[in-house]
Amino acid sequence: MPSGVAFSLVAYLLYSCCDAIIKGFGSSLTVFEIAFWTALFSFIPAIFTKPKGEHWRHFHRMRHPWLVNLRSLTGVVGNLCIIYAFTHIPLAEAYSIAFLAPIFVVALSKSFLHEEVTWQRWFFLGASFLGVLLVVRPGFRDLQLGHLLALGAALMGGITTTTLRKVAPVEKRVSLLGLPLGYIVIVNGILMLPTFTWPTWQEFAMLLTIGALGGTGNIIFIAATRRAPVSQIAPAQYSQIAWAVIFGAIFFHEYPDTVAYCGLVVVAFGGILNVMSDETRIRIFSRLSVFGPASAISEVSPPLGDDAKLPRRGEAENQAPAATGK
Repeated sequence: MPSGVAFSLVAYLLYSCCDAIIKGFGSSLTVFEIAFWTALFSFIPAIFTKPKGEHWRHFHRMRHPWLVNLRSLTGVVGNLCIIYAFTHIPLAEAYSIAFLAPIFVVALSKSFLHEEVTWQRWFFLGASFLGVLLVVRPGFRDLQLGHLLALGAALMGGITTTTLRKVAPVEKRVSLLGLPLGYIVIVNGILMLPTFTWPTWQEFAMLLTIGALGGTGNIIFIAATRRAPVSQIAPAQYSQIAWAVIFGAIFFHEYPDTVAYCGLVVVAFGGILNVMSDETRIRIFSRLSVFGPASAISEVSPPLGDDAKLPRRGEAENQAPAATGK
């Protein structure tokens, strides 16, 4: 196994641990408080992972301020949606629905970026959608608000991903990371005030753990992008479905039935084949995404400096992403 793939698997494991801890809060903290504290603590590792040559004081200097702010706003909404889903429905179900984000990405990319979409990609995306139907089975069981908000998180992920693909080649990383986190901290800081209660020491420890694990996952994932082509790294995100099943069973006594297991397998295989069908697109679960400390599907370019460019079609298979000092 290439070292880059192994590093990415470890990074996704750490991200899954963060999501399991978020689920562990249940209703002890509001979603606004969870989003606020986890985003706030995410600033700590972010400080040490900025690209060389960029400065946090320049985060407001943007070439497409409206698009970057749109990405940040949809990131806030998606962040809240996925946190609510994690704390109210089984982890495996939340992940399976969130993995519908590529469908929205493809649809929006075709509409707004005028990209060509092959029938093979639609087929793989359709397979993933059928897999989600097997997991959730609407009409055969009661859907909860958490299921609908997980779908909302997927939609927000599609919008933020499409926007990111437009601005990533020309915007600074400090803007793409700092502004969304700032939105999450400020918006949730305001929304949590009416019902605010200080977390207990145990809850603070859990929130700090999320920040530490997420920050470590970021560093490991960046190391992975330096050691392997992105086309090899991207499929590793679907290992999170396995971790969702394992953590759900061990810590929350969540046991999918046979049909749901089949659906999860279909979601994973459909998603992996979709990723591998087009080497110029990278779909990753990352704390560098607009969803901040909660998992979200994001499509991003390799780590970018001020003048870096996205790889052309056909280049991604033959070269690893450019390394930065991030």
